[in-house]
Amino acid sequence: MEDKIKIMIVDDHEIFRGGLKLLINRLKYGKVIAEAVNGKEFLDLLELNMPDIVLMDIEMPVMNGIEATKKALERFPELKIIALTMFNDEEYVESMLDAGVKGFLLKSINKESLDKALQSVMAGKNYYSEELFQYFTKKIAHTDKTETPEIKLTQREIEIVQLSLEGLSNKEIADKLFISERTVVGHKSNLLSKTGCKSTIHLLAYVIKNKLVNL
Repeated sequence: MEDKIKIMIVDDHEIFRGGLKLLINRLKYGKVIAEAVNGKEFLDLLELNMPDIVLMDIEMPVMNGIEATKKALERFPELKIIALTMFNDEEYVESMLDAGVKGFLLKSINKESLDKALQSVMAGKNYYSEELFQYFTKKIAHTDKTETPEIKLTQREIEIVQLSLEGLSNKEIADKLFISERTVVGHKSNLLSKTGCKSTIHLLAYVIKNKLVNL
């Protein structure tokens, strides 16, 4: 079928790729058009096979998912990339967010989560694994003893958080709001200070938990 979603899997574990292909095949509307074992191979394959969605591992040899995502989106800004992550990949999640991925899936993925992610991203939305945000929300509750429920965000801060939740990178947010990338970074820094969060991923979990923006 020509209307199937074309998917590329980038992961250095053959068994995991095989399992992911089986899940995609069960969804009927997806087709794996290529596989890569590292970021460099992925970039080479992009010249020959342009997918609709890339499922991208973060930690890989030769070139990791963060660098590969940045390079790919510089060349093909419309490319939709979903990061494959683990609970303990917090610092990498932060970097992938900044790189411009459209979503996150835990590597303990099931058919339902994969279906939600692919459908959301193809519809132009972002997708963040519910389990991942629950994990970070619980982490906030245990580590942030000074959390203040009365925090109010400015209109600009709300816009920046909203666009971050939509999967936009700092540069994309800056372009959309007609401000500099440095200004976006400054607002995010203020937001982290205001909320007591340690990172952007904590911040996004925090605003969802406290309903500070409309989803």
